[in-house]
Amino acid sequence: MLKTPQDKYRPFTGINLPDRKWPSAQITQPPRWCSVDLRDGNQSLIDPMDGEKKRRFFEMLVKIGFKEIEVAFPSASQTDFDFVRSLIEQEMIPSDVAIQVLTQSRTELIERTFESLRGTPNAIVHLYNATSPLFRKVVFGMEKADIIKLAVEGCSRIRDAALKQPETNWTFEYSPETFTATEMDFALEVCERVIDVYQPTPDQPLILNLPATVEVATPNVHADQIEYFCRHISKRDSVIISLHPHNDRGTAVAAAELGMMAGGDRVEGCLFGNGERTGNVDIVTMALNLYSQGIDPQLDFSELQTIVKTVEHCNQIAVHPRHPYAGELVFTAFSGSHQDAIKKGFAAREQRNDDIWEIPYLPVDPADLGCSYEAVIRVNSQSGKGGVSWIIEQDRGLKLPRAFQVDFSKVIQEISDSTSRELTSLDIWKAFVEAYCLESPQRFELLDYVEHGARRPGEQRVFVGRISIDGAERSVSGKGNGLISSVVDALKSECGLDLEVVDYHEHALRKGTDSQAAAYIECHLPDGRSVFGIGIDADIATASVKAVLSAANVSNKRAQ
Repeated sequence: MLKTPQDKYRPFTGINLPDRKWPSAQITQPPRWCSVDLRDGNQSLIDPMDGEKKRRFFEMLVKIGFKEIEVAFPSASQTDFDFVRSLIEQEMIPSDVAIQVLTQSRTELIERTFESLRGTPNAIVHLYNATSPLFRKVVFGMEKADIIKLAVEGCSRIRDAALKQPETNWTFEYSPETFTATEMDFALEVCERVIDVYQPTPDQPLILNLPATVEVATPNVHADQIEYFCRHISKRDSVIISLHPHNDRGTAVAAAELGMMAGGDRVEGCLFGNGERTGNVDIVTMALNLYSQGIDPQLDFSELQTIVKTVEHCNQIAVHPRHPYAGELVFTAFSGSHQDAIKKGFAAREQRNDDIWEIPYLPVDPADLGCSYEAVIRVNSQSGKGGVSWIIEQDRGLKLPRAFQVDFSKVIQEISDSTSRELTSLDIWKAFVEAYCLESPQRFELLDYVEHGARRPGEQRVFVGRISIDGAERSVSGKGNGLISSVVDALKSECGLDLEVVDYHEHALRKGTDSQAAAYIECHLPDGRSVFGIGIDADIATASVKAVLSAANVSNKRAQ
């Protein structure tokens, strides 16, 4: 890289628009969407889609809800021509969907384009020619007058060809390609001459598509250009201002959003931003940005992972794991602090009991996009107690008390540090079962028990039970002011195990009469250390007895 890039590269000079209005505008409704995956996106693939993939992609776009779909450049190849004909002849185009095709301003190409569209109910014919100084000078060797003539002649031929096929509902689209690098007054002049040809009305508007063919500046400059154009174009009520940002600077979505604030009505783009070079505007991201602000994008991404798989199959390009909304890891937290905040957010929402979505780190509900909560929190060496307890709760229904979470997180931390990998929910459950001695055989195991004593304040309870100790059955008994204390007394008097109960929690694992219950206990040992135990049983009293024995087994295990 150069130490003095200014010697080679020139900064883009925007237009002077000191009274710009777009910064205070707010998007309140979605744009008209046009998918260009099957043409603009397809031409950018290493291996372009075959007919089967294009049909599969088209059907998916219709299911998502696109009403305008650019399908081909039919005059450019026989493959594209045949695909357009197959859509029409096989009646694959719904009555409320318009297919869009692209053409250049040449008589034979326009004739071929209209031949491909014969019989379709609704069609958009899109003419483009480049207008910027660089293209005029270097690519075409044309003056401004030549560019205007090319546009006018092409639009005239399209208008006349459409009159010969009145059975089709025609919409005309014109793009001053490289719009953002074109002098604004010249872009306006070209478009005004196109308007003169088509004579659009509010009932039959003309689409003026203003491409950021190559991003040349920041999104605010793009918005200034769109607002300037919208202010000065004639017949504003008879033209649809369409945006077509590319992503050379990585800001296509921002440019499209600001362009809408500046007056844009329509957006052309690709699912997940596929397109030449760094891609087109990402319609999935932009639509779900609107959704996260409470605006219905009128596109259905409720089965987003199915859409991802279809696009990956057709494009042979993987969607990045960190791609907004759609990536495998975008709703996943590994960081302990993130996990803790997410867990608290879900708990607060459950208590709040309303429909408003306010969860830290999650801009939208993954469930709305067909994703489960299973992958929201995943555990590795960066995770904390919140993440571990979340997985235990989601997977097993266990709501570990805070001190219990801290104790178990240390167990998981040791495992994740030693393995240097992500731990699955099964890994975590196996570690939990082992850490709290939930799998037979254990030193202390409950066989059965009875409880005696009047249940009045101040009167002692008597626990009488049969316990397996190191595989041998023993009868034990103990007294206390409750069931748990009498079990602890029995272990101390019969087995010499000294436990002091300092905390106890219980809850049902699920609602209903057949629900199991979980009991959690924290005990102090004579040396001040804490041990934790858990019991699960259909009867909450039995679950609490099992929790004491779990703590006893943990104490024995850690003493070894």
